[in-house]
Amino acid sequence: MSDYTRGMELERQIGQLLSVGFYGTTPTPEIIDLIQNHHVGNIIFFARNIESAHQVHQLTSELQRIARDAGHPYPLLISTDQENGMVRRFGKSSTSFPGNMALGAIDSEQETYEITLATGKELKALGVNMNLAPVADVNNNPANPVIGVRSFGEHAPRVSRHLVAAIKGYQEAGVITNLKHFPGHGDTAVDSHQALPVIPHTLERLEEIELVPFRAGIATGADSIMIAHVYLPALMKEEMLPATISREIITGLLRERLGFNGVITTDCLEMNALADTVGIPRGTVMALQAGVDIALISHHYEYQKAGLAAVLEAVQKGELTAAQITSAAERVLQLKASYLSWDDLPQEESVHQIATPEHLDLSKRAFAHSTTLVRNAQQLVPMTGEQAQHPLFLFPETDHATFAADRYPSLEELEAAITEHFPTAEVLAVPSQRNEATEARLQGAIASSSTLVVVTVNANRYQPQADLVRSLLQQEKPVIGLAVYDPYDLLTFPELETYLVTYEYTLPAFEAALDVLQGKQTAQGKLPVSVPGLHERGHHAE
Repeated sequence: MSDYTRGMELERQIGQLLSVGFYGTTPTPEIIDLIQNHHVGNIIFFARNIESAHQVHQLTSELQRIARDAGHPYPLLISTDQENGMVRRFGKSSTSFPGNMALGAIDSEQETYEITLATGKELKALGVNMNLAPVADVNNNPANPVIGVRSFGEHAPRVSRHLVAAIKGYQEAGVITNLKHFPGHGDTAVDSHQALPVIPHTLERLEEIELVPFRAGIATGADSIMIAHVYLPALMKEEMLPATISREIITGLLRERLGFNGVITTDCLEMNALADTVGIPRGTVMALQAGVDIALISHHYEYQKAGLAAVLEAVQKGELTAAQITSAAERVLQLKASYLSWDDLPQEESVHQIATPEHLDLSKRAFAHSTTLVRNAQQLVPMTGEQAQHPLFLFPETDHATFAADRYPSLEELEAAITEHFPTAEVLAVPSQRNEATEARLQGAIASSSTLVVVTVNANRYQPQADLVRSLLQQEKPVIGLAVYDPYDLLTFPELETYLVTYEYTLPAFEAALDVLQGKQTAQGKLPVSVPGLHERGHHAE
C-alpha cells in the first residue's frame, strides 16, 4: 500500500472515488451524510448551489469543516463547470468572460491565458478548487448540439494552442484542470445527455483531429481528464455502450497509448447515454473496472448511495480488486496533496478578489475583441444616418434548448441595453406561431423602422426563426442578422448579406455587438469555424 492510502480502510478509499452534487445553497442532510458517513471526498456545484460570492464562500467553508471533522485526510475537491460563455455556473457571483469559441475568434493565446487565470483566481477565492474545464473538443460538426461554442474551433492546432494556454492560466491560479470530453465529442450530432452518440472514426482519424488537443494538454501537465459518453465501434469491443465504461478507451487509449498518468473522471453517470444503458450503480462499477478514478453522480442522493454500495459489493464479490480501488484512490489523493491543504483554505476576505476592476476591464476588452462581423456586403455596419434613426430589433421566440446554459438575458435586460445605444429603437418579440394580431403588429413595426436587426439563437435548428429571417429579406428594408449563439445560423439563410456573431447569448456579448452596430467599436473577431458556402462569397474562417 502506498503512502497516501496507508492505513486507510476500504470504505474510506471508495469514498474518494465518487464526486457528488446536491440541491441547496447550504449543506443538506444528504450531503453531510455522504461526507461524514460514506467518506465521499469530492463535490460538484451547479447554479442551484450558488446565490452570491459570500454565500458560496460560506458553503465551501462549511463543507470543508464537515470533511475535516469527519477525518478526511485532505480537503474536498470542490468542482464546477465554469467554462465561461454559455457554461458558467456562477452567474453574477463572478466576472463574466467570453467562452471558448469567442476566445478562438480572438485567437490570442495571451488573452486566453489571462482570462483563465482570472477565472481560476475567482474560483479559488470562493473555495472552488477544481474547474471542469477547459473543453478540448474540436467542433468540426456544425450540427453538434452539445459542444458548439464550447469549443475553441474546428481546427485541432488552434484548439490545442488555446487549450495549453488555458491549462497554464488555471494552474497558475491554483485550480485543478479537467480536460473534456475524451476522446472527443466535437463530431457528434447527438447530445449525450439525451442519448448515446456514435463516433464511427478509426484510430488514425482520431490521431489526426480529436486526440491532438488531448496530447497537447497531457504534454502541458493536465491534472485530470473527463471521459465522454460516446460510442466508438472501431475501438471498442462492447456494443453500443459509452466510452465511460470502456477499458479499451480509458486504459488502452488514454493511459497506455497517450501516456496519461493523472486522474480520470467520468462525465455525469446520470446522463441518459449511461443511465439508459447499463444503469447508474452498475455503470459506477464498470467505470472503475475500466480504469476511471472518480465517478461523477451529480444529482440524486439515492443514486449516489447506490453507486457506493455497488462498488463495495463488487469488491466483496471480486469483480473489483482492492488493488484497483487503492490505485485510483492513490491518484486522487496525490492530486489533492499537490493542490490542497487544510492550512490553506480561502478566508472570508478572499471574496474581494471577485469582479475586481482589472477583471472587469479584461472582460470588456475580451468581448470587444471577439465580436465578429462575418458579412457586411451592403456596408450596413456601423449603422449611421437614416439607418440608425429608428431601428427595429426583432427577437424570434426560441425554446432555448441548450442543455448547459444556466441563464439567458431577459428581454428587459436586452431592451435596456439596446435603448442605451439606440434611444429611438423599437424592440419586438416575435412568437413562433403568429396570428393576425401579432402579424399586424410585426408588419406595422417593420413599416415604421429604418433598419431591421434580427437576433437569432440556433436558427439552423429552429425553423420558425429561419422563416422569419427569410420573410424579412423580402421586405424593402436593410436587414442585419445578429447570431447570439453559434455562427452556423447563416447556413439557413445564405442570402443574408449582413451578419454579426457573438458566440454566446450573454448580456456582455450582446452589448459588445451593440457597440459594433453603433460604431463605438470595430468588430475584430475572426470566425474560428467555417460556414459551408461562405468561402464561395469570399469569406474565410482562418
